[in-house]
Amino acid sequence: MNNNLILLVEDDRRLADLVKDFLETNDFAVVVEAHGNRVIRQCQNVNPALIILDIMLPGKDGLTLCQELRPEYKGPILMLTARNEDVDQVLGLEYGADDYVIKPVEPRVLLARIRALLRRYYQTDAREQEALVFDQLTIQPVQRKVELAGQEIHLSSHEFDLLMALANQAGQILSREFLFNQIYSRPYDGLDRSIDVRISQLRKKLLDNPENPTRIKTIWGRGYLFIADAWKD
Repeated sequence: MNNNLILLVEDDRRLADLVKDFLETNDFAVVVEAHGNRVIRQCQNVNPALIILDIMLPGKDGLTLCQELRPEYKGPILMLTARNEDVDQVLGLEYGADDYVIKPVEPRVLLARIRALLRRYYQTDAREQEALVFDQLTIQPVQRKVELAGQEIHLSSHEFDLLMALANQAGQILSREFLFNQIYSRPYDGLDRSIDVRISQLRKKLLDNPENPTRIKTIWGRGYLFIADAWKD
């Protein structure tokens, strides 16, 4: 994997050129793909460190692509969404995106989001934290790998970071604001729903009952609680 190569999926040629030029002046290499049907093959060919994925594309749309990419592509995916389209933003997170930026894109905001994703995803911990084991749940920080009852669970970058934040403080109630700051490294505006979406996704993937969760509990008015002894068969 080329740690400074970005795959930019955008069919607006003018916008794609502007973003490409800006990122290249900031020491990134950028490959542009304009058609949704070619994205998966392009990803396999260039093995990017990060994908910037527009939603509206000819051929396969960005949401479909995000869902199809996720089982194999482990790097960060940053979605480009239309202004005020909350449904697209929520669906993007549910389908495996790590973050989103609202169009029209402010270049420096985009750059900051890219750097934050790459820093968090590819950083190496010199201490090489040991695996966290909760009965049948195993979390391996260095490999960024999760197994439940011997089966690997595929998580997006931020889903993994959220699970780590919860598991590292098992038994403690963590507020939405705290978790947001841990995952995104930026202030919480009180409105963003991404933590709620990611908690919902984690519950689904980790076989927690969404109607009556026992593994990652909601403590109303306070936050979320990881239950350390709830991971038995």
